[in-house]
Amino acid sequence: MGKKPFDTGLTVAAGAVSAGLAVAFGAFGAHLLAERLPADLLAVYETAARYHFYHSLGLLAVGLLALQRQRAARSEPPRLRWSAALMLTGIVLFSGSLYTMALTGQRWLGAVTPFGGAAFLLAWGLLAWEALAGRGGSVMGLARGPCGRGQGEPTQAMPEPSSRRLDAAIARKPHAPKGLRR
Repeated sequence: MGKKPFDTGLTVAAGAVSAGLAVAFGAFGAHLLAERLPADLLAVYETAARYHFYHSLGLLAVGLLALQRQRAARSEPPRLRWSAALMLTGIVLFSGSLYTMALTGQRWLGAVTPFGGAAFLLAWGLLAWEALAGRGGSVMGLARGPCGRGQGEPTQAMPEPSSRRLDAAIARKPHAPKGLRR
């Protein structure tokens, strides 16, 4: 069995559903938990909702960039596949642990949160790498040859314009200097 293709539609849908859940969780915290949780745990809950929402938008961005890459190159963007998976993993580990800690008071769950943060950092790094690599060449142009082309790509000289066509174009221009008009 071969590798399944990257389902960009599913990634965009996951980002949209996750963003909707972040809004719902944020509203739940603002309206129902504000009076029930101590201030420190309410702040933890708000942090979870905020990062949940940010990274849901990041997941949408990953899916949309993957869709664009697939249409343009008809190829699978593996960095984006990993970025999407890590973004979703980060939401579950980072925001999930903070939501649970705020609601249950189990502070030991804070030990899980940094793993989600690391997943977020890796996801954003892969997204940046893919965005830079999509410009042609590798990250920061390290593997580029002359004129920004990748190594091994043929260089083409610009065709020289025909002198007759150039003369005709200059002659037609009303703003050409008088000495160049014919």
